[in-house]
Amino acid sequence: MSASLSTKAVLWGLAGVGAWAVAKAFLNQKRKIDFGHKTVLITGGSRGLGLELARQLAGEGANVAICARDEAELARAESQLQQYGVDIFAQVCDITDKVQVEVFVEAVRQAIGPVDVLINNAGTIIVTPYEHATEDDFRDAMDVNFWAAFHMINAVLPQMLLRKSGRIVNIASFGGKVAVPHLMPYSTSKFALVGYSEGLRAELLKNDIYVTTICPGLIRTGSPRNAIFKGQNEKEYAWFKIGDSLPLFTIAADDCAREVIDACRYGEAERIITLPAKIGAALEGVAPNFLSELMAVVNETLPAPGGIGEQRALGKDSETALTGSVLTTLTDEAAKHNNEIPR
Repeated sequence: MSASLSTKAVLWGLAGVGAWAVAKAFLNQKRKIDFGHKTVLITGGSRGLGLELARQLAGEGANVAICARDEAELARAESQLQQYGVDIFAQVCDITDKVQVEVFVEAVRQAIGPVDVLINNAGTIIVTPYEHATEDDFRDAMDVNFWAAFHMINAVLPQMLLRKSGRIVNIASFGGKVAVPHLMPYSTSKFALVGYSEGLRAELLKNDIYVTTICPGLIRTGSPRNAIFKGQNEKEYAWFKIGDSLPLFTIAADDCAREVIDACRYGEAERIITLPAKIGAALEGVAPNFLSELMAVVNETLPAPGGIGEQRALGKDSETALTGSVLTTLTDEAAKHNNEIPR
C-alpha cells in the first residue's frame, strides 16, 4: 500500500512539474517583448554593467537613454553607443537628487519618447569592517542603491500606468539576499531594494507592468577600482579585486547583461545570476543558521580594522603589486573595455 502511495506521489509530482513547465512557457510567450524602437533608460549607463546593457540593447534596436555624474565619462559612453544607429540620449544627472531625476526623465521623454523600459543599474559599494562603518556610509549606500531607484521609478511610472505597459528592472545583488561581511552598508541597501522590488511587482502586475529583480553574484565589470575602501584599504581592495577576477566564481559583464536582458524580455519576477549566488541564496532559504555561521568564519579571514580607519580611499588609489599582478588580469581587461578607466 505504501509503495503504491509513493508511486502516486511521484506521478503527481511529475505532473505538477510538467504543468508548471507548460504554464511557464505560455507566460513567457505572452509576456515576451521586442526591444526594437523601445525607449530604454539605464541609470549608471556610462560604464560597467550599465554600459554593456546599453550596448546590447542598442544592438537590438532600442533607443537608449543613459545618465551619470561624470560628464567626460558620459561623453565617452555616448560616443561608443552612437555607432549602433539608434537614438542615444545622454545627460549628466545626480540620481540621488529627486529633482534632477524628474528633470532627466522628462528630458528623455521629449528627446526619444516615454520610457518603456527602466533599468535601475547605478550603485555604489563601500567595503569596510563594521568598526569603521559610519552613519554616512549607510546613508550614502541607501541614497544611491535604494532611494535613487525609488525616485526613478516614481518618475517613469505615471506614463507606464497611462499606457498600461512597461518594464522595470532593478539590479540588486547577491548581497541583497545574503549579508556579506565587510559590505554592511551595501547589503543593507540592497536588501531594501530587493524587498521593494518584489512588493512593487505584485502591485503593478494588474497594469501589465513587469518588475524584475536581478541578484547577480560577482560580475567582471572592472568596477573595483571605483569602489570605496576603508580600514586596511589596500588589503580590503586586494581580496575584493582578486575575488572579482576568479573565472569560476564570477561572470563576464557581457554574459551578465545578456541574462538581465533575457529576464526583462520575458518579464521574469527574479533572476539570480552565477552559480555561487544561486547556492548562497538557496542556503539562506533552507539553512540560514548554517550560512550565518559560515559568514562569521569568512569574516575572520578578512582584514582586521585599522589602516586609514574611517577615511575613504578609492580602489584605484589602493593598488599594490599584488592587485596589479596576473591574478587580476580579467578585472583589469574588463575595466578598459567597460569605460572604468579614462582613455
